[in-house]
Amino acid sequence: MIHQYKNNGYNIVMDVNSGSVHVVDELVYDIIPLIEPLVEDGVKDVETVRSAVLNLTGDSYPAGEVSEAVEEVMELAAAGQLFAPDVYESYVFDFKKRKTVVKALCLHIAHDCNLACRYCFAGEGEYHGKRELMSPEVGKKALDFLVANSGSRVNLEVDFFGGEPLLNWETVRELVAYGRSLEEPYNKKFRFTLTTNGVLLNDEIQEFANREMANVVLSIDGRKEIHDAMRPFRGGQGSYDVIVPKFRKVADSRGQTDYYVRGTFTRENLDFSEDVLHLADLGFEQISVEPVVAQPSEPYAIRQEDLPFLMEQYDRLAGEMIKRRREGKGFNFFHFMIDLQGGPCVVKRLSGCGSGTEYLAVTPGGDLYPCHQFVGNEKFLLGNVNEGIVRTELSDEFKCCNVYAKEKCRSCFARFYCSGGCAANSYNFHGNINDAYDIGCELQRKRIECAIMLKAASGE
Repeated sequence: MIHQYKNNGYNIVMDVNSGSVHVVDELVYDIIPLIEPLVEDGVKDVETVRSAVLNLTGDSYPAGEVSEAVEEVMELAAAGQLFAPDVYESYVFDFKKRKTVVKALCLHIAHDCNLACRYCFAGEGEYHGKRELMSPEVGKKALDFLVANSGSRVNLEVDFFGGEPLLNWETVRELVAYGRSLEEPYNKKFRFTLTTNGVLLNDEIQEFANREMANVVLSIDGRKEIHDAMRPFRGGQGSYDVIVPKFRKVADSRGQTDYYVRGTFTRENLDFSEDVLHLADLGFEQISVEPVVAQPSEPYAIRQEDLPFLMEQYDRLAGEMIKRRREGKGFNFFHFMIDLQGGPCVVKRLSGCGSGTEYLAVTPGGDLYPCHQFVGNEKFLLGNVNEGIVRTELSDEFKCCNVYAKEKCRSCFARFYCSGGCAANSYNFHGNINDAYDIGCELQRKRIECAIMLKAASGE
């Protein structure tokens, strides 16, 4: 499968199955679609292909240049870098039988929050249940569960999440200490991360986070008027002025690495590139601003008719990033970061985040769910930290969630980059985990195109 597109002056050809990416001139760009059906029909003879392409291009290009270009394309095909066959589908037939280990937990330290974000999927931190804080006892059982179910895997990940985890900070500190105490006797290494709205950040918390947290996610939506409208305190006051100085201090104290300022854009700020650039202008170098996922009934939900403008925004942002890098003022945008040389292993490329199998969410009461976005939906309750996973049939269903189980993914050029998208979004919009959230898919494809273009622009 070939995917071709033009972006910011670059002609880009992706060979989906091999992962090869080529930046080409106009001639090669134009003849690849002519050669692809011939190769798919089994034609390998260069002279036969050359004759067919010369006949189809007519007087559009000099015959000598066409002949040379055909030869180059066929050499790439012979090397497996163009028109490569799909060799991955055979990997998924035994996913259900595959023994998996738990590698990561999302600990819901607090089902409570001191903000009232308008788009919050967790219902102001309560996950449509009661306000509740995780006890140290439950948290320790969760870490014991992770160690016991991680097999021989050494590196384990734990994200302190909410609601707002800083509302239960002493428990966070105690669980980090407990996790560290498990490392040597069980040959494990914990990678702790923290996601916070920043309201309660102070010097003590910052110092601890810099010592113990491998990554910190700082929630901010961009420009003051946008952030304050979407992320107010419960009394309606804006939170921008409270958190920005704290976030800048955290980012600088971590050497502008190992953190993200993470925002959400909605229909109320479709010009989200302005928010990304605003955050860059504040001095942040690690930025993630992502589209809201909301039902169409919500006034802030992104709609199909918004997509052309959003595509322009991604292109504009990519172009501005090239310009700023050349000026020595570069920054990273999470959704434009892509690894073309290495990246995830084949299993991850096919099955994604591992929700429901390798990655689980733990509620304050110790219940286990496939991920944080399923928390509160009893249909997806897997078990608890005392008994472990008791609904193995549900875990098996998630184990089989992969790009070949999703009809929409089979013909999508992005499938090995997004790995089939978010199971929770699929369920929330289509009622099953093996579909795909269509608006999210279109935006994801655009982000991948921009990411690859940026690689081309950087010469990598």
